[in-house]
Formats: sequence, structure tokens, C-alpha cells
Amino acid sequence: MRSRTETPSPAPGAADPDARSLQQARRRFARRQWARRWLAWRVVVAVLAVLVLVGGATWLVFFSATLSVSGVQVEGTAVLDSREVQRVAAVPTGSPLATVDLAAVADRVEELAPVSSVDVSRAWPDQVRIDVTERQAVAVVERDGVLHGVDEEGVLFRRYPSRPPSLPLVRSGPDTPPAAVAEAATVVDALPGPLAARVDFVSVRTVDTISLQLRDGTTVVWGSAEDSADKARVLEVLLKQKASQYDVSVPGQPVIRP
Repeated sequence: MRSRTETPSPAPGAADPDARSLQQARRRFARRQWARRWLAWRVVVAVLAVLVLVGGATWLVFFSATLSVSGVQVEGTAVLDSREVQRVAAVPTGSPLATVDLAAVADRVEELAPVSSVDVSRAWPDQVRIDVTERQAVAVVERDGVLHGVDEEGVLFRRYPSRPPSLPLVRSGPDTPPAAVAEAATVVDALPGPLAARVDFVSVRTVDTISLQLRDGTTVVWGSAEDSADKARVLEVLLKQKASQYDVSVPGQPVIRP
């Protein structure tokens, strides 16, 4: 009688391989689902955090009194009083510093005659800074008995109680156009320091009729302000020769009169 081979039965408690694989797959799926949900929550939390930070920063900069204007710093003034600059600047104290219109402040300050240029900036956390570059006088002009400083652009920007000894006087008639005074100032500005120091006054009637009176009484016919640098170089050479008048109106053909 032949014996039969019997398939062994699984031991009690042993897991079916298919069931075990299914359980592992379910666990992996659950982990992936949890990871996806956690990633989504992380994105949401990050977005909320950014919104809170942006909102807080916006409130702090634009609405909070913490960063509001409490003062105005003025630098670079000599002719002007810093308090006058602050008054004209009209910076709204107490307003958020970030909302101050710096260009408008600069425009107001530039209306002051002594101001050549101005730079306005924010000085965090609560100040506005105004850096002023003032005009520099190259000569003095008399108007209605008052001495005014004039810069190289011909702008009258300040008063003098008496004539500064280092500045030449520009003499002009009542009908002299402002452009002619500006030309005279351009001439003075083009003179080298030692030569400018020898000038007593500048006479001007029109833009083309400018002359210099030196401190020793010598007259220099200058003409217009055109080619002033060349004229100054020619004059420095001519001054080595004694004369009563030097004509450098055409620098390539100077004339000396004894």
C-alpha cells in the first residue's frame, strides 16, 4: 500500500504571506498619506507665518508710532540757519517715517536761495536727514545799497554787512540784465586764485562787455565769458609786462596798451 505525501498545515499563529504583504502595503500607504497631510499642514503653517510677519512689519513701518518721525537732522549749513531749513522742509513730525515724501521735502528746501543742492534721506528709526550743499560766493554785487554774494551761476543768495576783502565787486548798471551779471560771475569763477586776488572789481554792462579792474589800477578788457580759461592763462603771461590796459577779449590776439 503506497503512502501519500501530505502538505504540511501552517503552524498555529503563523501569518499568511499574502496577508502579511497586504498589511505592509497598508502601513506604507498610511505613512504616505500622513506624510502628505503633514507636508500640506507645513505649507499652510509657513504661509500663515509669512502673512503674520508681513502684516506685522507693515503695521510696524506704516502705522505704528514706533517708527514715526520725531526729529529732523540738518547738515552742511553755514549761511543758513538749520532751524530755517527745518521750517521750510515742513517734515510732518509724528507721521510714519516710511510715508514721508522725501522728494517733496527736497523741493521745498531747494527753494532757499543759498541752497545749491540737497539730499534728503531717512535715518531709521525716527529721523529725517537733510544734507545741504550751499552756494559759494565768487563775487559781491551791490543792489539798492545792499551787498549780495553771487555764485558762479550768477545767483544772488546772501547778504554781507560789508564787502569781504577776498571777493571782487561786480559793478553793474540798473539796466544790466541778470544774464550779464551771471556772465561776470562766470568770469570771476574761471580766474585762478592768485589772479582773482588781484581783482578789485568787475564792470559789466552786457554779456559781451565785461572788464576787470585790478587792485593796482590796471584795466583788463575781457569781453564775454567765452574762453575765460584761455583768457586767464594769456593774462597771467601779459601781467609780466607793465601796462595800463590788457585786452584779452580775443585770447589769440591780445593787446597791451602802455
